[in-house]
Amino acid sequence: MGKLLIVGTVAFDAIETPFGKTDKILGGAATFIALAASNYNVKPAIVSVVGEDFPPAYLELLANKSVDIQGLEVVTGGKTFFWSGKYQHDLNKRDTLITELNVLADFKPRVPQEFKNADVVMLGNLHPGIQMQVLDQLESRPKLVVLDTMNYWMEHTWDALIDVIGRVDVITINDEEARQLTGEYSLVKAARKISAMGPEFVLIKKGENGALLFHDKLIFFAPALPLEDVFDPTGAGDTFAGGFAGYLADTENISFENLKNAVIHGANLASFCVERFGTERLQDLMPLEIETRLQEFKNLTQFDFEIQ
Repeated sequence: MGKLLIVGTVAFDAIETPFGKTDKILGGAATFIALAASNYNVKPAIVSVVGEDFPPAYLELLANKSVDIQGLEVVTGGKTFFWSGKYQHDLNKRDTLITELNVLADFKPRVPQEFKNADVVMLGNLHPGIQMQVLDQLESRPKLVVLDTMNYWMEHTWDALIDVIGRVDVITINDEEARQLTGEYSLVKAARKISAMGPEFVLIKKGENGALLFHDKLIFFAPALPLEDVFDPTGAGDTFAGGFAGYLADTENISFENLKNAVIHGANLASFCVERFGTERLQDLMPLEIETRLQEFKNLTQFDFEIQ
């Protein structure tokens, strides 16, 4: 059973979409990643921080999903990171209404001893300095280090971001961020430039238009599954990353061919995430549902054609 170390936010989210709104609910990149990865035969552990206001029921939820929470610090008297956002009608655009860092502002990650030799490390979207501190605490080189980041860090912590990019094997960013990071409109050229920064694999997410995986001169495209109901896209990218990393930690195979499988598994789990608010759908997801939808992906993408 592979060990998967996850660093990222565990948070409260308040979300409004054209289909409804919530008060504070469970959210955060590390939460989505861990819940997604828990569907595989892995030992996931979260490194993050919450305040004293974080409900014990949420900690129990993670523990019941076999997520190790030794590295999830609870700050006495502190308040948990809070984000609030409102989505436009097409769900591809959102406005951030509130961001309260709270205990995250002074977060110093502590990797549990048991996970300092993790097989796969998933660096969720956080300050690159925190991501680097996690890498510095490891006692052995993981088989795979995956980095997720965003445009905010490109704008405000460029040097630190470039440093951490140079220490990872896979980077996952969206198409807009890939273009911002490289100054290239062509995603093929952008991937080539990003790979020159250090990562062996570049995974560019395109939301409802699927994802592209680049390795040397090889390119793989995975579509997003067309869905009847899309309710809330919050956490879909993190769920994708969790399925991707969880599958690789389970199979212990980091070849390009197996990373292609991991992309499909990530996209599959992300398709469930958007069906309800926040983490609700991931909390009660059943193995048969995952398997059935994987078959739908296979039916969508696999066919024979003739070249005349």
